[in-house]
Amino acid sequence: MKIKRIGIITSGGDSPGMNTTIKSIVNYASIYKIKSIGFKFGYRGLILNKYKRLSNNKVKNIINLGGTILGTGRSKLFYTKKGREIAYKNLNYNNIDGLIIIGGNGSLKGISKFSNEYNIPIIGIPGTIDNDIYGTDLTLGYDSALNSIIRSIDKIKEIASSNNRIFIIEVMGRNTGYLAYYSGLALSPLYIVYNNEYNINKIEEYIKNNQNYSNIIIVAENKYIGNASKLIYKKIKKNINKYEIRKTILGYIQRGGSPSCIDRLLGFLFGKESVKKIINYNNNIVIGVKNNKIININLNKLINKKKKFNKNNLYNTYL
Repeated sequence: MKIKRIGIITSGGDSPGMNTTIKSIVNYASIYKIKSIGFKFGYRGLILNKYKRLSNNKVKNIINLGGTILGTGRSKLFYTKKGREIAYKNLNYNNIDGLIIIGGNGSLKGISKFSNEYNIPIIGIPGTIDNDIYGTDLTLGYDSALNSIIRSIDKIKEIASSNNRIFIIEVMGRNTGYLAYYSGLALSPLYIVYNNEYNINKIEEYIKNNQNYSNIIIVAENKYIGNASKLIYKKIKKNINKYEIRKTILGYIQRGGSPSCIDRLLGFLFGKESVKKIINYNNNIVIGVKNNKIININLNKLINKKKKFNKNNLYNTYL
């Protein structure tokens, strides 16, 4: 069976590099005379049959844009059998022969059942700033988020130094510490809390014996300990009198902005590889990168495994 039309979905949280990937998919698919359809706002658009036709001309100026031109979101209905049945009927109605999903863990889990229930080639692309998807060294948006964090904290460091304050800065990362740890390496903070284990006495000791003249503590968000920066702020504020203590949550600024060079390259490579797999009628595959090589990860294996944090993986992380 020849692939004539493919559907594209960006799902879950948006991340820089999604638009680059969309452009890569559309451009590469057009070489094989394959038409591209982009469903709006994730799986919700697939169920509501809301889409836009994509062409080389429509995606020619999106490479530098953050977010996603298709919009993104989550759909509880897609997690039901009825919702997936509606989605499949819409794919058939629009003569869609294959589907490419760009998203994080939740998005890939959502599509795994769908791909097992219906005979249609489905390829996943890891798009999340958290870098928490099993099997791949990098995810789309992670490097851009790191750069946004570094630029933001560099500015805060100037304020902290000028006013003799300690700033406790919380960064995103869901339940992994990649953003906190690797941004910390580049920023030389006083202390990095990159997992849900921390020694408050040790943090206070670092502050009291501050030898590296940094006034920044970087904390990874973590649902297991709640608002991490707030908890640490309250504890050290009681015992530290040498400095004024301030806390800042960087928030969604980390997810916005133009994608970095690394994320643009990943977007092109992931997009091209996903189209190649669709053409060969492959299914249940997530595209990833390992040791600087593009790889294929089995979707069913991926969703049942948790990516372990590896702080010694710095030199194998970048292309």
